[in-house]
Amino acid sequence: MAKTEIPEWVPLFPLPTVVLFPKTYLPLHIFEPRYREMVEDALQGDRMIGMVLLKEGWEADYDGRPPIYETGSIGKIVRSQRLDDGRFNIILYGLEKCLVRTEKQDRSYRQGQIDILREPAVEALYAPLKERLVELTLEYRQKMPEGESLQSVLETGLEDDVLVATLSAGLPLTVVEKQFLLEAETLPLRARRLAALMEMGLQRTDTMENADDETA
Repeated sequence: MAKTEIPEWVPLFPLPTVVLFPKTYLPLHIFEPRYREMVEDALQGDRMIGMVLLKEGWEADYDGRPPIYETGSIGKIVRSQRLDDGRFNIILYGLEKCLVRTEKQDRSYRQGQIDILREPAVEALYAPLKERLVELTLEYRQKMPEGESLQSVLETGLEDDVLVATLSAGLPLTVVEKQFLLEAETLPLRARRLAALMEMGLQRTDTMENADDETA
């Protein structure tokens, strides 16, 4: 996708269960009136939306301005479907990480002034690190119910940054773990964090299987 100029202010879409990674696609169903307005405005403008994760305790002030993680991602609406009742189905493509510096709310939805967080360019991951990620992905495929979809990720020949982002988005990690990955300042650091989280997930699965065997 061609380089896109990102504005200083973007609409914010804070959710409790979603982390958008650059270079990945995210389908969303938009039904709340304030976020319908947000999508309407975005479609009439630059199509940009800032995806941010709500912090724990968001339920107490969901209709207001519950606290968010400051690091998020800028997504561009690349596909949209307006439904008869005013709802939308959209697909976002992650462009860049961002830092939300301050907010304003002169619309029904939140808006953030952002800094773009560009990471140092890395041509390729250190070979043993990438090999470990591939090994762990294959183990996930064998042991996890969600693993079947991972085979195609390995077969598509993705560049390293896209591979790490796709695995980070697609693996059955908690949103806090995904936020931890998003906040990594470099691709190698994100890959190392991802490998560590995958190893812990596989260890938990092995422990549960062993416990089941002992009680059978």
